[in-house]
Amino acid sequence: MNLQEESARCLLCQDAPCTKACANGDPARAVRAIRFDNLKIAARWLEGCTQEDLAAAEKACIHYDFPLRLREIAAALPAPAPSTGLPSLEIDFCGIHCENPFFLASSAVCTNYEMVARAFDAGWAGVFYKTICMQEIKEVSPRFDAVGKPFTGFRNMEQLSENPADVDFDILKRLKQNYPSKVVIASIMGNTEEEWISLAKMAEDAGCDAVELNFSCPQMRLSGMGSDVGQNAELVTFYTAFVKRSVKIPVIPKMTPNITHISQPALGAYFAGADAISAINTIKSVTLGEGSDVNGCQTGSGYSGKAVKPIALRHILAMAKISIMKNVQFSGIGGIETWRDALEFIQLGCRNVQVCTAVMQYGYRIIDDMIDGMQQYMAERGIEKLDALVGELLPKFYLPSDLDRTTIVYPKFDKEKCIGCGRCVISCSDGGHQALKFDLQTRRPQLIGSKCVGCHLCRLVCPVGAIGLSNRVKKKS
Repeated sequence: MNLQEESARCLLCQDAPCTKACANGDPARAVRAIRFDNLKIAARWLEGCTQEDLAAAEKACIHYDFPLRLREIAAALPAPAPSTGLPSLEIDFCGIHCENPFFLASSAVCTNYEMVARAFDAGWAGVFYKTICMQEIKEVSPRFDAVGKPFTGFRNMEQLSENPADVDFDILKRLKQNYPSKVVIASIMGNTEEEWISLAKMAEDAGCDAVELNFSCPQMRLSGMGSDVGQNAELVTFYTAFVKRSVKIPVIPKMTPNITHISQPALGAYFAGADAISAINTIKSVTLGEGSDVNGCQTGSGYSGKAVKPIALRHILAMAKISIMKNVQFSGIGGIETWRDALEFIQLGCRNVQVCTAVMQYGYRIIDDMIDGMQQYMAERGIEKLDALVGELLPKFYLPSDLDRTTIVYPKFDKEKCIGCGRCVISCSDGGHQALKFDLQTRRPQLIGSKCVGCHLCRLVCPVGAIGLSNRVKKKS
């Protein structure tokens, strides 16, 4: 059984009927652990289950075709890794102590007191609250669209908080008072120097730990706001400087990805004294899903979700590799759904990560799997402090011109795993270098070494992981 494929069929139900029907375990939690990349510990929630328990859970399963095969899942899971003695995920960000690196991103997932309180209770370390402004915000309907189910990409046309500024700052004040160990950061957006300064001072007066400057929202209806500012390095510099000299709390400009060279506004923020930089916001895009129009009209808007993660990582890398910015910290945003996604941002230099689309799709509960997975990973590597992971991959990144072009790694075929589908042969023939032939008798691929260039398209399309890596060798002249 392919556990990942089977777990992907789970609807991740509210008040899961399968768990309610199971007398001695939590099948829903186990399946969710598999779904969010915690296969090694998933059996923890099934340890007390009998076959009768799992049969009852299967019978109770809500599904659109047939119930999850929970008994087969339980039989296929490895013994769970130890759950005690795991490392702490504590880390400091801009001098602020954080219980873990997982924050809510400024968005629809944190628009009022009750939402953020529930997230804090669930285990999120902090919040970049939905951006506060002085303007009256009127939203359109519908304003969301998605590519794929579950979302591969997500279209979001929301602008900023619809609450009056004083209402939002009162919410932030109460959150900090009632959750003093959590990190409360106000995201703000002004339209003039005076507005930026006024909003930042209101954030400081409310007791916020820091203030984020939203230079990046791609769908503002007013010019001179959002990504209009973030694309202008001079404005980023000036507005950051105005705020920085007006408050004592850390100032965190939020960069837009809707730009060719993010390093230019980032350097402007650095020279203006920014304590950290958060990136990225949503990417300007067009989706044409059924029912995505607004009263018959279409428009471009922000795009987020798993599809944007490689773009977000590219922008984080570009900023982290600027040597003079070595004292600026980073908060990573973009396509983070699992602990492994978060790890990639941390390994490129981020000290925390912000999550939005995954919460919109799956709820605050995903924090459990993010924490569990990160702790398990650190324990397996013998890492005691999260700090040790921050930026650890940066020395491995080089310019394309500096990469080794004198050696090759050939694909390695596992005949036992191969199921004879021939996908590798099709892709190599039509999209590669015609370096595979297909034995019709054995239904197995055969490598033509003289034609293979080591591109590994065959390995990437193999549906069962039957193609691996051989040793690196010198290219034949």
